[in-house]
Amino acid sequence: MANLDPIFGIHAEAMSVQRKRMEVLSANIANADTPGFQARDVDFASTLASVIKSDSLGASRTLTTDARHIPMNLNLAGDGSRLAYRVPMQPSVDGNTVDVQVEQAKFAEAALHYQASLQFADGRIRGLMTAITGQ
Repeated sequence: MANLDPIFGIHAEAMSVQRKRMEVLSANIANADTPGFQARDVDFASTLASVIKSDSLGASRTLTTDARHIPMNLNLAGDGSRLAYRVPMQPSVDGNTVDVQVEQAKFAEAALHYQASLQFADGRIRGLMTAITGQ
């Protein structure tokens, strides 16, 4: 069960999900020349939403707006991250769906979001240190 920290809020969990996403994206880039490799990505929004939902309800539940919706927890990684296959813009003849430029752009985006959460956490720590030391 995830615990949302009252000081750092969702940023600690967001950094964990972004780290997992960067691992998946780097694996995609590493396998750019592997025949038949299917590019994957972590669905950041739904993974983070499930973390928030599991924290507030005490158990992991799928967010749906209607009881007839199909649960989206079919592609969970070992850590609960929701993995999805990337739809290729131009699939290769050997079945590989990795587009290196797309993967690099997604990795840069994830790194930027990770850095923003890290800077927020750093700001909170500095504020607490200032309050404690009185400087």
